[in-house]
Amino acid sequence: MKVGYVRVSTIDQNPARQEALLNKMGVERIFLDSSSGKNLDRTHFKEMMAFVREGDELVIESFSRISRDLKDLLHIVETLKKKGVKLISAKENIDTSTPQGKLMLNIFGALSQFEREAILERQREGIALAKAAGKYMGRKPIEVGDTFFHVTKLWQKGQIPLKEAIKATGLSKSTFFRKCKKYGIRRKITWQQNGNIINL
Repeated sequence: MKVGYVRVSTIDQNPARQEALLNKMGVERIFLDSSSGKNLDRTHFKEMMAFVREGDELVIESFSRISRDLKDLLHIVETLKKKGVKLISAKENIDTSTPQGKLMLNIFGALSQFEREAILERQREGIALAKAAGKYMGRKPIEVGDTFFHVTKLWQKGQIPLKEAIKATGLSKSTFFRKCKKYGIRRKITWQQNGNIINL
């Protein structure tokens, strides 16, 4: 079965051009999203990925319609490959089941790896320069404000449970415990974390 995927970035955009192209290519069913392509959290994209089966062909107008992120694109291609689904992009004229298509995907993968390594290298160089200038201070510590002390006071008095107190502060459990220890906030309770009993 030929399945099509269409995405427009806003509801105001007209998907007719993409739909006409896919229909011309013999697509039998089209999934349409009106949302950003910055991530994969799209309703009809997820429906489409669940719908396609082994032997199907997924047809798109261009790779940018299915993802604007190279890493996500490669993840999608790999997922489709495992499901036995062929991906065809009209604009790039790429069929992932052909030798030429596989070559292009290998090039995309190499570019993605190069991009990741370049980012890490820039980060390392930036940290090294900052250290040399005496400006690198490591990660900024998490600060707590009036809300933390108000909530922990209620918790100390037994007016709210521990889980509710942690949630109200917006901190993780480990950070909550660490801040309580730092400011001498104590209440006789027992908390189990990762199989360990913690007395606070």
